[in-house]
Amino acid sequence: MKTFQSKDGTNVACFVSGSGTPLVLIHGTASDHGRWGPILPALERRFTVYACDRRGRGASGDGPTYAIEREFEDIAAVIDGIGGSVDVLAHSYGAMCALEAARRATHLRRLVLYEPPIPSGLPIYPDGVVERLQALLDAGDRAGVVSTFMLEIPRVPPAHLEKMRTLPAWPGRVAAAHTIVRELRAHQGYELPGGAFRTLQVPTLLLLGGASPPFFEAALEKVQAELPHTRLVVLAGQTHVAIDTAPDLFAREVLAFLGEP
Repeated sequence: MKTFQSKDGTNVACFVSGSGTPLVLIHGTASDHGRWGPILPALERRFTVYACDRRGRGASGDGPTYAIEREFEDIAAVIDGIGGSVDVLAHSYGAMCALEAARRATHLRRLVLYEPPIPSGLPIYPDGVVERLQALLDAGDRAGVVSTFMLEIPRVPPAHLEKMRTLPAWPGRVAAAHTIVRELRAHQGYELPGGAFRTLQVPTLLLLGGASPPFFEAALEKVQAELPHTRLVVLAGQTHVAIDTAPDLFAREVLAFLGEP
């Protein structure tokens, strides 16, 4: 494990494995570094992998108050702290944070974003879901928080959720349940800054599940309109958790992009 100090002094822990050029992995909401387990062996054969715990969970620290901007700074601190050119693979809320980190880091080479939930005008949240999640958390039902989040916001199919419950990453998801509500509230206040990415020269792969809710496709269309060097790949038949349900397909698309000169 290696730690990097963010701009506000918070330590961000990354679990290092594999051999090759650096690849930073940034997980989404309701997760920790363990969520990459299904594809980690494939990545380790090509890269020195830095699988990070985002702030507030696992081996990373946390600040006294939460602001999404600190997450942007965390990822930029990891990228520039490694030394040399760095690739980044990020998922969901972590992908949104990684996109913003791309404007702050100086050593980012290539970027892979899997379904960042960029607000696009389409509805994402069912009525009252954030309040219901808070009530579950207050009642100590951490597993209920994670399950409700997965079913009602990224719309993970029940069968896929059942598979996720059997994977080694599930206890880490439950342990991180306290971070879900704060991230949802921060997400509701976020807007992609128009024009801010037009000069970003980082080649970027956008991944979309072919069976994911429409707001994810709309989000990636918005990203494509802002970034000059993007490629969109649709993972046929998949949803927001293709890392778990189709790890070979997911890893193949990531490695095909990152393997290019």
